[in-house]
Amino acid sequence: MMNLLILGGTTEASELGRALSSDRRFAATMSLAGRTRRPQIPAIPTRIGGFGGVEGLVRHLTQNRIALLIDATHPFATQMSANARAAARVSGMPLLTVLRPAWQPVDGDHWILVDSMPAASEALGVTPRTVLLTIGQKDLAPFAAAPQHRYVLRSVDPPPPEALPPLVTVISARGPFRLDEELRLLRDHGIELVVTKNSGGSATQAKLAAARALGLPVIMLRRPLVPTDETIGCETVGTAAEALAWLARRHAASPRGE
Repeated sequence: MMNLLILGGTTEASELGRALSSDRRFAATMSLAGRTRRPQIPAIPTRIGGFGGVEGLVRHLTQNRIALLIDATHPFATQMSANARAAARVSGMPLLTVLRPAWQPVDGDHWILVDSMPAASEALGVTPRTVLLTIGQKDLAPFAAAPQHRYVLRSVDPPPPEALPPLVTVISARGPFRLDEELRLLRDHGIELVVTKNSGGSATQAKLAAARALGLPVIMLRRPLVPTDETIGCETVGTAAEALAWLARRHAASPRGE
């Protein structure tokens, strides 16, 4: 068996965990950052918490005799992805990045593209509006600084009260969400504008269709640029199925896979 470490936290990582739980070619471990209070634990051994930077990750890879590293973290988890690339570069370990495709606007969408959360807050304008925030709980400060708006914040975990804007309704929920649910949410709360990150994937895409159907603008945070890394063995795929195919090829090419 080949020892495999998956840096998880996404739907694709969960799909990989389920597929690998009964695959005797690999001994897979999932690593979760631990930022979610009630994480979805996959069907494979799981560790929770950071590694202590690049050196800690390299040490973990070495001590646990990891043969393959998969970065299936969130598209906006830039620090962990950077650490994974650096650790792979130091150790010479094959690295696969699972990066789901970004959402693309279609006819009827009114997207306002921004590169930061302060820019997203500024794009709301000075006139009070009712805003749906689906940005997680780490990026609330710019909106707390724009207290004239009324916010509806949807997050897996409720943020600490001190982080919240003054006029806010907090909804604790985890996707996937259906179109009819998103339409009801937008209508019931009188949402005038949606703020979100271009996370991609299908679990939360329905809010974009709902905004389109109601003619609402969406302030969309662009994805951070992915460095063109020359790490030996570093590849990128978009789905869990492609990741499984990559693993199969790696196993077949290894001496223990013969």
